[in-house]
Amino acid sequence: MDLPIAPLLAALDLISAVSFAATGALVASRKELDILGFVWFAVITGVGGGTTRDLILGQPVFWVEDPTPVIACILTAIVTHFAAHLMEYRYRYILWLDAFGMALVSVVGTLKALDAGAGVTVAIAMGVITANVGGIIRDTLGQEPSVILRREIYVAASMLGAAGCAALASFGAPREAAALAGFGLAFALRIVALWRSWSLPAYRSRPGRHNPPADL
Repeated sequence: MDLPIAPLLAALDLISAVSFAATGALVASRKELDILGFVWFAVITGVGGGTTRDLILGQPVFWVEDPTPVIACILTAIVTHFAAHLMEYRYRYILWLDAFGMALVSVVGTLKALDAGAGVTVAIAMGVITANVGGIIRDTLGQEPSVILRREIYVAASMLGAAGCAALASFGAPREAAALAGFGLAFALRIVALWRSWSLPAYRSRPGRHNPPADL
């Protein structure tokens, strides 16, 4: 049985918060907001998914115990406010940073749930929730089309990464190796999907029956 890996999870939480914070700040730059707008987008995007995860698991919220992730998000927002104009193709940077952040928090959420005693199914769900809630909040506030409402492989990528991480950890693999494998799966699938314009088949509405069965 693995020992708790709180230091690793804290470090990954910090890195993932900064990655997502950068995507939030870049959205603020696209909307031409002031520096407080940058800070708001960076913080809410950076810690939104992890906050939801910890609340569902009944765990202390990670940035309340240690405000370092929030401070890092604020610093990321300030740097982006003064440097965003140097990025000629900002949307491309948003996609790459978002893919990195998504893959990272997928395994962070999964490992944190496993470390809290959750089963594999719950752990995978926590990985997906951690990876997607921050981006949903960012897109909603920024009035951007949410990635989960577009025909893109995003949630599926986070689910694959979380499932791979949870499966390896449940079979006794070292947590670090499980995290690395899960991250690689999620990030690779998301990047290849962007490159090849992959998407899952969408539901197509069809005409209903004019005369449904009598027992319906």
